[in-house]
Amino acid sequence: MKIYVDFDDCLSESARGFSDLAAQLFGIHVPYEEMRVFNLQTAFSLTDEQYARLLAEGHEPERLLSYEEVPGASEAVRELMRRGHEVSVVTGRPFSSYEPSRLWLDRHGLRDVRIWFLDKYGREIHRGENECCLDLDGFYRMKFDCAVEDSPSAFRLFDPLPEMKVLVFDRPWNRGYEFPREGYTRCPDWKTILGIVG
Repeated sequence: MKIYVDFDDCLSESARGFSDLAAQLFGIHVPYEEMRVFNLQTAFSLTDEQYARLLAEGHEPERLLSYEEVPGASEAVRELMRRGHEVSVVTGRPFSSYEPSRLWLDRHGLRDVRIWFLDKYGREIHRGENECCLDLDGFYRMKFDCAVEDSPSAFRLFDPLPEMKVLVFDRPWNRGYEFPREGYTRCPDWKTILGIVG
């Protein structure tokens, strides 16, 4: 089985890091559990200028490397690979974050996992001319069987893939979201994901 795994908030606790950063930079305190929307600008009520600064500083290499692992994530991904599944990380991070993202995966025992950069959110201005960058056509040619994703903003990518299973990693910002079709399953943790994928 070919499995797509999102990076932020499926492998790395990025939203918790951005919550801390918004408090540090702007004195805006929105605890992780109160982040009811995926869009960080809306979640923290930021101006355009503040939002740009938050994204820039939140994607600095040292900060990306500091984000904690989602409990059980790396072990679960290694277990999926031991079972014979092909796992790829498909991230909406800017391509400029390639090196720290790759290093984070390596440090967490995921050296054999391929990482792909796909502009999921329309934020990438300068797309890297690199084999790790995907456009939508390239993404659809990969023919994933299953996706582990937390972001309702990314679910639209799966509309043309009615047979694909979508395992929704449970997060505060997706709890009020109504899934667009059958085949979406809410998962509270990686143990549940392993049980479903088999």
